This record gives sequence, C-alpha cells and structure tokens, in this order.
Amino acid sequence: MTSPPDTVAPGAIPRQRARLVFILGALTAFGPLSIDMYLPGLPALASSLDASAWAAQLTLTACLAGLAFGQIVAGPLSDRFGRRRPVLTGVGAYAALSALCAVAPSVLPLVGLRLLQGLAGAAGIVIARAVVRDVYSGHAAARFFSLLMLVNGAAPILAPVLGGQVLSVTSWRGVFVVLAGIGLLLLAGSVWALPETLPAGRRHRGGVTDTLRTFARLLADRAFLAHALACGLGFGAMFAYIAGSPFVLQDIYGASAQLFSVMFAVNALGLVAASQLNRALLGRFEPRAIALAAQAAQALAGAGLLAAVAVGTGVWPVVGLLFVVVASLGFVMPNATALALADHADVAGSASGLLGVMQFVVGAAAAPLVGVAGTDSALPMAAVIAALGAGGVLAATVLAGGPRPVARPARALS
Repeated sequence: MTSPPDTVAPGAIPRQRARLVFILGALTAFGPLSIDMYLPGLPALASSLDASAWAAQLTLTACLAGLAFGQIVAGPLSDRFGRRRPVLTGVGAYAALSALCAVAPSVLPLVGLRLLQGLAGAAGIVIARAVVRDVYSGHAAARFFSLLMLVNGAAPILAPVLGGQVLSVTSWRGVFVVLAGIGLLLLAGSVWALPETLPAGRRHRGGVTDTLRTFARLLADRAFLAHALACGLGFGAMFAYIAGSPFVLQDIYGASAQLFSVMFAVNALGLVAASQLNRALLGRFEPRAIALAAQAAQALAGAGLLAAVAVGTGVWPVVGLLFVVVASLGFVMPNATALALADHADVAGSASGLLGVMQFVVGAAAAPLVGVAGTDSALPMAAVIAALGAGGVLAATVLAGGPRPVARPARALS
C-alpha cells in the first residue's frame, strides 16, 4: 500500500477522485451515523441505565451540540495545522470515544462521552468541506459537493436500518461498538486515501485572537452570510421535517410505521437524485441561479404545505409537498456551500466551521418548535418549514445583493 503524498499535486485528484469522494462523503456522514443509528435503542438505553426518558434524550442533545460546536474548533485548527492531522486525530478520537460509550456505567458519563464523541466527529464533517474548497472552485466545487451527497445522502436512510439490525442481535451498547468499528475503518481509509490539500505555505499561525478576527470578517461578508444562512435555514427545514413527520404522518394522518419508512426513504432518495441532477444543470446554469430557483421552490412548497394542513386536504398533498421541501435541498446545499466558501480559500477551514455550526444551530432550534402544540396538529411543523423556506429566499436575495457569477475555471489547486 502506498501512502498519500504530503500535499496534493496537480493531476493527482482525477486519479484519486473515486476514493476521495467516498472518504469525504463518509466523513460528512458522521452526524446521521452518530444520531440515527442508536435512536431505536433509546428506550432500552433508559431502562438499562435506570434513567428517565429526558436524561436518555440528553445523550442525543449532547452529541448534536458536540457536532455543532466542534466544527468551529476543528475548522480553524485545520487552517493552522493542515487538513490531515486534525482529521486523523478527530476520527481516531471518535472511534475511542464510541468504544467508551459502549461501556458507560450510567447516563451521566454517557452524556459527557456523547458530547466528546460529537466534538471529535465534527472534525471529519468540517474538514471534508475545506478539502473540497482547497482542490476545487466555482462550478467544479458545486459539482463535487453534489457528488458527496451520493454517499452522505444515503446515511439517513441506512443508519436507522443498520441500527435496527444491530439491536436485533445485541443491546444499545452494540451500536456504539459498531460506531467504533466504523471510526476505525474511516481512520484507516483517511490514512490511505486522504491527501494533504493545504500546503505549509498557506497555513495560518495565529491563535485564538486571529481566529475570532477571521470569524468576524466572515460574518461581515454579506455574500458569505447570505449563503451560509441559506444553508442553515434549508437545513433547519429538513430538521423540522425529520422531527415532525413521524408524528404528523403516523399519529395525525394514520400512516403505518412501514408506510412512513417508505415515505421517508423516498424523500431521502429524492434528495440524492436532486443532487445528481444538480451536477448536470451546472453545465448550463450558474450555481447561484440554481440555488435561488430551488430555494423559491422550497419556499412555495412550504407555503403550500401550510395551506394544505390548514384546510385539511388529506395526506397525499402533504406527502408530495414534503417531498419537494426535502428534494430541493439537493440543489440548495451543494451550490450554497460552494458559493459561501468561494471567496475564502485562505481560511476555508474556518469558513467551513462557521457554515456548519450555523446549520446545526438553526436545525437544533427548529426541531423542538414543531412539537410546540403537541402531536394533535400538523400546523406547527408546516409553519416552521414555511417560515424557514421564506427566510432562505430572503437571505439569498436581500443579503447577497446582485448576482455574483462564479468563475468558470473548474479547478483551483492553489
């Protein structure tokens, strides 16, 4: 086995493309793997640790917090030390912490370990985006982000299924053993397949003060803020759908658990299919035009969903509109991510971290709002999705100002 070069060289990426797509896609899938795989085991976890339901759910919140705020730590560190070392450290720590979660003696240590597990896993998520920006720019970056969704878009579909299969032969502790194994496999894959994409001459040696200045500069950039908010609000709409749809479709509209799982899978496949259609559309249209059209479609679908729920149209219009809400993100996320990072190649890790934390914060805020009126009404979920969709359009138009064409040169290795 040959080791990857110290830094990526021109012409190396095409030869490494397939394995780079897989490893970066897998790194960005840490979130759904860490959360969705053990959801079916939450009741058993609470019972075996003699913990209340809210304490068991706190282990989920802790992991989400770690995944969110770990990105604003790992991103700047990767700007200072390069991409490979923080990724390898983060993935190795993720594997070790997953193993420790499997032997947690009570719920309180598990909450702390889940927080640390999320912090470690965040390194893969944030640095994967920075690696793409190191190597690609413009339309090529948007295409590559779309390609990554072939891998990480499948994670929300496969993670609950894999978790359920693990739980059929072992306890919730076995889920964390599997996560530790996945972490070790990704560590080996990163050692083998992930090149260093940030040469030493482009790294930043500043400390915390310099990092804070960088974040302030990014937040003052209207274009970055517009596209980061568009990503965050779109991500929040999907979180609202994930949090609310099981109750809405099953408890209110009477869908069986099996039918709901089919609907959920179809929507996830729509997201993946849209991301691949986006790659084709980028041959003819600018990323910003595609993202704006998709954001408008999501906003209109959100408004239609609110109207359909308000007048009581029945389940199938709701299902169809939810499909549009979710699938539109296959166009929004790759393009808005590429646009947000486009002008910040010098601080791609920090920009990626800030982009990621905004997504998770909006998503975490949106999720509980859908249950504010209990499980007897679909209006809260519909209202949250409609508001976030409209907010995404406003962010991308009002904040970003006029069109900002993305340069056609497809590759940027410097």
